[in-house]
Amino acid sequence: MPVNPLRKKFVKWLLVTAGFLFVALGAVGVFLPLLPTTPFLLLAAACFARSSERFYRWLLGNRWFGAYVRDYREGRGVPVRVKIFTLALMWGAILLSVAFAVSNLFVRIILVVIAAGVTLHIVSIRRKRRGGGDAAETK
Repeated sequence: MPVNPLRKKFVKWLLVTAGFLFVALGAVGVFLPLLPTTPFLLLAAACFARSSERFYRWLLGNRWFGAYVRDYREGRGVPVRVKIFTLALMWGAILLSVAFAVSNLFVRIILVVIAAGVTLHIVSIRRKRRGGGDAAETK
């Protein structure tokens, strides 16, 4: 089945736009303690990896944000504070969706199962300890 070039271009544009939105949110998270930096930068990296190698390399090489993504990719871990905030935000959104937005029982169950899987993944990520010598340590 041939791929529609217009659709491919639109998806690429959408992913690049989302990537920069996530970079901006991650940048704000550096200064606002309630907004996590690492998850937004990981989302940006995922968007760029699927849409623009140039922007992906830019993010990994960025002197302010690159360490967050590299630490995760290289297995150095994620700070506990980021894990807790990420899980609280995710479960809050899931529970609100299940309680108020989704009426289908099957969809509710699927949402909870997916959230449980994501929780297991986040908990299984190595914890980054303070004093590791990297700028990403603080978030």
